[in-house]
Amino acid sequence: MSSKSLRIFLPIVAALLVLPLLWVWLTLHWSYSEGERAGYVQKLSRKGWLCKTWEGEIAMVTMPGAIPEKFFFTVPQESVANQINALAGKRVVLVYQQHKFIPSSCFAETEYFVTAIHEVQDQAAVQPVPATPRLQPPH
Repeated sequence: MSSKSLRIFLPIVAALLVLPLLWVWLTLHWSYSEGERAGYVQKLSRKGWLCKTWEGEIAMVTMPGAIPEKFFFTVPQESVANQINALAGKRVVLVYQQHKFIPSSCFAETEYFVTAIHEVQDQAAVQPVPATPRLQPPH
């Protein structure tokens, strides 16, 4: 191989190696959106043949008697997964980041990465404000 073809070939090979790595890093470290979801964690399990990831689902109930909507999520940190397991059965708020276009399910099965969890504290029953009496018009 001549030196001219090497100068063309090596940068192409380097780009073919670096660009996919850059893409993986970008999709895992840059979030598209962030938010919170409240509900009851129904499932959290460590899954995968080769790459083990924590995958879960939360049931979000908008009002009593309504059919819950499920929100599927991935937990990248073991410490957060332990917190979720400790709060099982309680109403919680999951803080998440959405990572779009993840190249493989080896990194996560969903695009929603839970980064924190908070237990929802029950609010005391709100006392209704008494109505103010209406003034009667003069007779």
